[in-house]
Amino acid sequence: MDRRYFLQSLGIAAAWPAGALAQSPGRPIRIVLSLPAGSAIDFQARLVAPHLATSLGQPVVIDNKPGGKDIIAMQDVIKSAPDGHTLYMGSLSPLAINVALVKGLPYDPRRHVTPIAGMALTNHVLMVRSDFPAKTFGEFIAYVKQRPGSVSIAHATTLVQTQIATLNRMAGIELLPIPYKGTSQTITDVIGGALQATLLDPGNALAQMKGGQLRALAVTSLKRNPLTPDLPAISETLPGFDFSAWTAMVGPAGMSSEVVQRINAAMNQALRHKDVTEKLAQAATLPLILSPEELKALIESDTARWIKLTREANIQPE
Repeated sequence: MDRRYFLQSLGIAAAWPAGALAQSPGRPIRIVLSLPAGSAIDFQARLVAPHLATSLGQPVVIDNKPGGKDIIAMQDVIKSAPDGHTLYMGSLSPLAINVALVKGLPYDPRRHVTPIAGMALTNHVLMVRSDFPAKTFGEFIAYVKQRPGSVSIAHATTLVQTQIATLNRMAGIELLPIPYKGTSQTITDVIGGALQATLLDPGNALAQMKGGQLRALAVTSLKRNPLTPDLPAISETLPGFDFSAWTAMVGPAGMSSEVVQRINAAMNQALRHKDVTEKLAQAATLPLILSPEELKALIESDTARWIKLTREANIQPE
């Protein structure tokens, strides 16, 4: 699968607008995250933050507020003044999936945020300890079938939670999902034997593969990630399994078009920097350059898709 095909699997055009608008020096810009340090989103935010600071002429700080199914961080942003000084960077879990999976969700990403810019496009990687009996994804399915409800797997987002539920449904297995607040502890617990599997972002997955303590079995995107071509897609065993993952930047509802366009231009310029694209590639991740209008359409279409998907999987909001 080439880069264009991977982008098109989400129906996203790879646009590459040039230039960023300067912003007068002033108050710091705070980028709120709903996952802790060590997560893929934290890595992405800290990767582009220096470039945003340079382009916008303002300090940029990262504010990690994990937990609460992303609600703590989202509520912070939604209640902030729509002046561009408080932003949110997150995955499609808080920006689309939570509408389908979180009961009594106190926000709606289709109404309560201002879409600003894309950040990254990638997938998750199914990981087990290096000495796990199953050596391939097919063997993993067979192993779990023989042990219904006893093979534990971690999830820290609603995206991963839904991937696990869909795996169970499509493969006819019964994995035991265990909730976590972030990725780092899931890695520790799989290595230590408290967990048997986890789904990681490619950056953490590649680091663990290199260290030899965890082994990758398959990726969650419809086709193989062009940056990790040796890792098979789950869909090669379970046709139609498709869980690509994107991250993006939004702000509170009511932001002015001028401010949105200024930040969008700075983000898109940052995503074209060689050091950013190279470091994203090292994490098997592609830059996702979108206009505010394209991001708005993506949020709306993915929200509808996930509502349909969770209903088909008989997953009830919690």
